Amino acid sequence: MQVISAARAEWIFPFTGLQPAQFRKLVRLVAERGGDTIADGRPGRQWALDLPDRVLLVAVYWRTNLTMRQIGPLFGVSHSAAHRVIDSLGPLLALAPVRRRPVDQIAIVDGSLIPTRDHRLAARSKNYRYSTNLQVAIDASTRLVIAVGDPQPGNRNDTIVYRTSGIDQKLAGRPVMADGAYRGNPEVIIPYRKPSDGSELPAWKQELNTQHRTVRAGAEHALARMKCWNILRDYRRAAHTLIDTASGIAHLHNIVLAG
Repeated sequence: MQVISAARAEWIFPFTGLQPAQFRKLVRLVAERGGDTIADGRPGRQWALDLPDRVLLVAVYWRTNLTMRQIGPLFGVSHSAAHRVIDSLGPLLALAPVRRRPVDQIAIVDGSLIPTRDHRLAARSKNYRYSTNLQVAIDASTRLVIAVGDPQPGNRNDTIVYRTSGIDQKLAGRPVMADGAYRGNPEVIIPYRKPSDGSELPAWKQELNTQHRTVRAGAEHALARMKCWNILRDYRRAAHTLIDTASGIAHLHNIVLAG
């Protein structure tokens, strides 16, 4: 028996964070990307759930981080079928790459540690948990996520991960702001550091640092809102799927923010 269905609009917002109209827009996008053409793992056999319910299943899973044996009965399918739905539709929900951006668009980049149980990629980090370092970039004016880097081991600092995650290539040619942890990347605008002799910064540099910190806070807020999708608080799936999940959640975050 199916408990949650996209046919009942009252289930959508509490379990996904999306308004019904936003959810319908998302379903149309997934259909355009080929979501309707995927069969249920075997040739000739269609999905037990229609496309809106499959999209809802993925969004509910990301939002609640229930196990497959919990999420399956909620939609009236087996846990293995739920797993196939997530594997198939997850990449179709990913954030589309930004093809055209104003040359003067300012990006803000920041990293966050995602607790990840797959030790093939995760490593012990400063929070003493096995984590991955996820880099996210937002548009300073709209605060929409514009790029997500490939997750890297959590024991690597942001300076290195900025280059190895590929997010530097996605932001190439655009002004990029970040905190002092990105020192060593000359193309990134970071705050002024105190002189090595221990003296205070001039007043004008302190004022610029204050403005820099105010603008940069937008990236921290975006990461905090993305973690409302609880799967980013304890990632139990294979680490190689984290990039699709993070990109999909960034897409949902943008839909919620843009209205």
